[in-house]
Amino acid sequence: MRMHNADETCGIAQAALVLGDWWNVLVLREVARGHVRFDALAAEIGLSRKVLTERLGRLVAHGVLQRSLYQRRPVRYEYLLTEAGVGLLPLLVAMQDWGDRWVLGDGSVTATAADDSAEHARVHALAGTRLPDALELPGTQGADLPLVRPDAAATVLFTYPGTGVEWGEPIPGAPGCTLENRLFCDAWPAFRRAGVDVRGISTQLPYEQAEFARAEQVPYDLLSDAGQQLSAALRLPTFRGAGRLRHKRLILVVDAERIVRHTLFPVADIPHEVSRSLRLATECR
Repeated sequence: MRMHNADETCGIAQAALVLGDWWNVLVLREVARGHVRFDALAAEIGLSRKVLTERLGRLVAHGVLQRSLYQRRPVRYEYLLTEAGVGLLPLLVAMQDWGDRWVLGDGSVTATAADDSAEHARVHALAGTRLPDALELPGTQGADLPLVRPDAAATVLFTYPGTGVEWGEPIPGAPGCTLENRLFCDAWPAFRRAGVDVRGISTQLPYEQAEFARAEQVPYDLLSDAGQQLSAALRLPTFRGAGRLRHKRLILVVDAERIVRHTLFPVADIPHEVSRSLRLATECR
């Protein structure tokens, strides 16, 4: 593509060279979801092998994907995100958030969702899917942690907008994050007796979560998705509030094989859904 000279110093124009192609965006979306092999990408996107080969080659040339050999006879490669590619994930999530709000929604800001919304359908379609193996997120102690603890019979992952946040204008569904954490804390002994792990996830920074965990004596791990890796991998619903893209509140019940068995969304009655998640997770053992 030939660019006007003025575009050579424009970051937007340079990024458009990578993301300005429809297929490039969808390839990056699927790689972020864990579909990193050629046949899986072709099946998910519905793209011809010739066109997919061209798009993968361009993304490798742009430095956002790298090829990794996983089979020698015949030679087969996986396509993995580079550091530059991971840096594009917040942009992909922002595009999804914009589409959910302005194209698929009515333009209003909300931290919940209607039963007939695209977000509702997307979240509930996660049931039966497997979480990406290599995906880890920063914990409150600074180290990256897996989404699912290896020795847990089941895991309850709950996303929330953020604790200690002044929302300014009222946003439906945003308040209640501290209450939700406290209810999971109260139920923690019952979760442990059942062999079920709990992990809370927000887009807050690790130090923000660590301060909250110390103040509230949270006994389970809090994970930070500030880099939007989980949001992109699972296409989770978000909203923009208090200057940041934030998770809408939902609960995933995941079995020991990393398969999502149940999705609870939207979460309106928080006490009821915390109790329900314990019952559903116990049934996964």
